[in-house]
Amino acid sequence: MKHILIILIALACLTSGIVKAQQPTPKREFRGAWIQAVNGQWQGVGRTAMQAELTRELDILQADGINAILFQCRVEGDALYASTLEPWSRYLTGQQGTPPSPYWDPLQWMVDECHARGMELHAWINPYRAKTKGTTALATTHYAVKFPERCFKYEDLLIFDPGLPENRHFIVEIAKDIISRYDVDGLHIDDYFYPYPVAGVAIPDDASYAQYGQGRNRGDWRRENVNTFIRELSEAVHAVKPWVKFGVSPFGIYRNQRSWAEGSATNGLQNYDDLYADVLKWVDEGWVDYNIPQIYWEIGNKAADYDTLIRWWSAHAHARPLYIGQDVERTVKYSDLQYPAQNQMAAKYALQRGLPGVHGSCQWYARAVADDKGGYGTALRTTYHRTPALQPEMPWLDKKAPRKPRKVTPVWTEDGYMLFWTAPKAKTPMDEARMYAVYVFPKGMKADLNNALQLIAITPNTFLKLPYNDGKQKWTYVVTALDRLQNESKGAKKTVKL
Repeated sequence: MKHILIILIALACLTSGIVKAQQPTPKREFRGAWIQAVNGQWQGVGRTAMQAELTRELDILQADGINAILFQCRVEGDALYASTLEPWSRYLTGQQGTPPSPYWDPLQWMVDECHARGMELHAWINPYRAKTKGTTALATTHYAVKFPERCFKYEDLLIFDPGLPENRHFIVEIAKDIISRYDVDGLHIDDYFYPYPVAGVAIPDDASYAQYGQGRNRGDWRRENVNTFIRELSEAVHAVKPWVKFGVSPFGIYRNQRSWAEGSATNGLQNYDDLYADVLKWVDEGWVDYNIPQIYWEIGNKAADYDTLIRWWSAHAHARPLYIGQDVERTVKYSDLQYPAQNQMAAKYALQRGLPGVHGSCQWYARAVADDKGGYGTALRTTYHRTPALQPEMPWLDKKAPRKPRKVTPVWTEDGYMLFWTAPKAKTPMDEARMYAVYVFPKGMKADLNNALQLIAITPNTFLKLPYNDGKQKWTYVVTALDRLQNESKGAKKTVKL
């Protein structure tokens, strides 16, 4: 019986090892969540209620291990922030052009709140949409009211014509304005380029094509318009602040095999052919710093299988980090094909963490995680994000690490036993310590900073409360400094008895 018990324990350990191998805990991983405005969730709710709900969500998302928030601050040529270029959004106040009362700046508030929680904040804008279907009136200061000839109608939408250079330049100015005035970590655009096609409805861009097309194939011309915009936007972002990341979240299919031999084995709308978005070119040229294709379908979908698509994008990730756009509600709605009693979250994360080039995911949408739909948030907290993670490295933007923290010292205070340290000196904003990573190692364990399981905190503070017990156990704490791009310094060690 004793031998049988030993064998069972050994098998359990082996099985546990296999699970961990399938679901590693990475030290660096993008763990984002989108907070949208276009669904009207903030429309007219007022400052107090909006801040209360955002606080609730951010607190839960922080506990669930989310380390980046993509906050929608421009929906339809408007602003959920203080702007002299575009009117206040109706998705905030209920009427376009009307400022919030009592006055506040949602984008600035979100920057402050996210940074206080150790999260990045990426300002999410929709570049080309000038009016959504539900908008009945535009403010007199709206771009489309001042320059109606620069926009075209498509069904119930109004679109900034991508074929006009003046539109590109204006949208770039919007981005520059945001980046120069707000301490955002990223500038993010979504999947709307040329409008999603409606059967039998042509894009009315004859005038701009006649002016600028120069006899080129119209599809190629449209793609080049978007390519030029992406390149110019990328250059502008990095010229204003070289540490700000520029990312895109395209539709989940680049091209189907029926359109291109190297495309995915899918049958759906295509970025390249239908939206005129040549996403792979943007990645190959290095115009984007990250790519988050919206692979929202379930594993086994007949037209757009998640398994097929994540493998395709992984094979075409190339020189930029690939993050996966995950649909929370669809993931928990569908059963695992091999284990029907559970949902597809485990299978999707096994793919996400097992394929090369994939460096994280972004959850659509934040409230679904905060509300723990299907236990999704709980699974992040207890399994997939059980330890914190640094952001993926971006050496093409900056690869110089800051100096290590100084004067790491344990001190008894009114609040308990605390570990304090001092920020390292820096010569430039790129070298400044913005955050700190804290590792802990029990007596006898090597202080290996590659051991992600020993990473216990990523904090903007220069202190951490210690879990004092009886003062008989030795622990080694290692604190590293992280710059704006989370390049990591060497560690500063301190052994304490807890």
